[in-house]
Amino acid sequence: MTKTYQALVDGQIYLGGADDVEQMINEANCEVIVDLREEATGIAYQSPDRQVQWIQIALDDHARTTQEEVFKQAIDQVVDSYKQGKKVGFHCGGGKGRTGAVAIGTLLALGKADTLEESERLAKEIRPVISIKDAQREALKHIFPNA
Repeated sequence: MTKTYQALVDGQIYLGGADDVEQMINEANCEVIVDLREEATGIAYQSPDRQVQWIQIALDDHARTTQEEVFKQAIDQVVDSYKQGKKVGFHCGGGKGRTGAVAIGTLLALGKADTLEESERLAKEIRPVISIKDAQREALKHIFPNA
């Protein structure tokens, strides 16, 4: 099976789309899955062998508002799980927009980048399909006003 998810932080934080959750759990041993899909009604993959914490933080992929408080909640959840030493995966439907925005914010929150532009460039080097919308970029500018 081809690996279609990526490591945002080696060995700790992973990102992808909903179809990647099974691999994140079975290959990367993710203990926490942060699901960014507003449309989700359950975890994208339920492991019969592992207890995985599923956390849904509902982001609307077509929102006309920035939803900055929800983006901040998602970024904080990923960072907090990481700081607790847990392996965490996060995803939306395709792993491009909502996932991209949370990836960019996570890199900034962890101090892996100093500016929004640098963080977006790093995130796209890790996952080239990332393509965030203007409202998502505005949310990040509000969350990280100095970036």
